[in-house]
Amino acid sequence: MKPIKRSRLRLMAGSHYFKLKRRLVWLFGNAKYAVRLEKEELPITTSKHHTPLLRKLKEVDMWLQYNKITNLKIAIQQLDKITIYPGETFSYWKLIGNPTKRKGYVEGMVLFYGGFKPGVGGGLCQLSNLIYWITLHTPLVVTERHRHSYDVFPDANRTQPFGSGATCSYNYLDLQIYNPTDEPYQLVLCMDDAYLYGEWRTTRPPLHTYEVYEKEHRISQEYWGGYVRSNAIYRKMYNLDGTLLADELITKNHALMMYQPFLEAEDMRRVYEH
Repeated sequence: MKPIKRSRLRLMAGSHYFKLKRRLVWLFGNAKYAVRLEKEELPITTSKHHTPLLRKLKEVDMWLQYNKITNLKIAIQQLDKITIYPGETFSYWKLIGNPTKRKGYVEGMVLFYGGFKPGVGGGLCQLSNLIYWITLHTPLVVTERHRHSYDVFPDANRTQPFGSGATCSYNYLDLQIYNPTDEPYQLVLCMDDAYLYGEWRTTRPPLHTYEVYEKEHRISQEYWGGYVRSNAIYRKMYNLDGTLLADELITKNHALMMYQPFLEAEDMRRVYEH
């Protein structure tokens, strides 16, 4: 997990290579991608969640947060009410497309090799994180998800386990979700002044409920002096009378910590400038 420093040229070359590779997969791969945005909402909500739009983070200018809201509004227009029919695959970036200035996207916060910087379309990870989280509470199958390699900011009022998000970068860090069921699943998204909301809807009441939780959480100091945060995300599945049917490993996370671990409460408040 020791950080690897790469030149700007190496990063650019790698980015172009993986973007081309993704386009070829989209064109010639075997997946049938979801494309239909339905006008009406399906009747049954299977899972939902909401996350705050604004957080005060140390050294992060608030204009980046407000610009993120602009970017989220544009991206939501491409995803709201997208319906995954049986056998189809949802691709986050295939639906949103390249977030460019021409489309109205502005500079938001982009996480970059353990830090952050302004970047056009920045902030869309909040949307992919939300979609990933609500998907874990459905029978849909996540076929592609990328974890965050760096833990940039300390926890503050966290309501989800560490490592339960999905980072994104056009177009090679994608979030893809397959529908193995016999029912369509519809993604419904919206925003108000304070929160981003998301839910999966379908046509029949669900047969199972899900509980997502973490195990094996630890922070370790590495031989080179830095710290690595690790855990495992598990999911329990119950039938409607509460009987446990399965307890499965979803993913394991490892992230380089970019702040001093084991901070006291007062130090945490300073970091978040509350």
